[in-house]
Amino acid sequence: MQLSLHADYGLRVLLYLGSHPGEIVSTKRISGAYGISKNHLVRVMQTLGEHGYIRVIPGRSGGVTLAKDPASIHLGDVVRDAEPTMNLVECFDHRTNTCPIIQVCGLKSHLAQALEAFIAELNRHTLADLMTPSRRKSLSTKFVQLAAAPRK
Repeated sequence: MQLSLHADYGLRVLLYLGSHPGEIVSTKRISGAYGISKNHLVRVMQTLGEHGYIRVIPGRSGGVTLAKDPASIHLGDVVRDAEPTMNLVECFDHRTNTCPIIQVCGLKSHLAQALEAFIAELNRHTLADLMTPSRRKSLSTKFVQLAAAPRK
C-alpha cells in the first residue's frame, strides 16, 4: 500500500504546523520548506480545513494554523480523510469493479480487515505524540535549513 501524495502532504503540513504552535503560517512558507508546489498544497490545505484539522485565514497576512489540539488529531483519521479513496484493489469500488472472481476469491474481506488494522494502528498515535519537545526543536531546525537551502 502506498499513500497518495495528497495524504502524505497532509501529514507533512500538520507536522509543520505542530512544530510551529500558535503561529499563522503562510502556504508559501510550507511550500518552500518542503519543495512542494504551492497549488498542490492549497488543495491539501482545503482538505485539512474541510475536516477541521487546520484553520485557513484568508488575505495577504493570512495563512494556516492548527484548528485542534494536537492530542486530538489522530494520524489514521488524517490518512482516511486525506486519501482520495481507500481502495486497495479494484473490487473495493462496486461501480468500477470488473474482477471476474470477486464472488469466490475471499480476498476482499481480508484486505478490508488489513486496511482497518492499518488505520487503527495509526489512530493509536496523535500529532501530539510526534511533537515531543526534542522532535519539535529538531523539526523547527530542519525547516529553517530547508528554507535556506537552494532548490535544484
